Amino acid sequence: MKALLADCSASISELRKNPIALLNKAGGKSIEISKYNKTVAYLVPAQLYELIMHQLDDYELAKIIESRRADLSQEIEVSIDDL
Repeated sequence: MKALLADCSASISELRKNPIALLNKAGGKSIEISKYNKTVAYLVPAQLYELIMHQLDDYELAKIIESRRADLSQEIEVSIDDL
């Protein structure tokens, strides 16, 4: 059994018929779009998508920071007065 990853689901034909009505029905929540009972896409509110993208950016930056912390051979000492 697959996990339910959206608060609302609709078929691709429902999406084609009236996308605005579908978005209104979902009330700002995620929508699973299916074709022949298989998930083909998820529609997420713009605010949630932006949050996800920011978190992914933060995650990637954290990986860079950790890799640079591990290699202190390129460490440069800087005085606060020089800044």
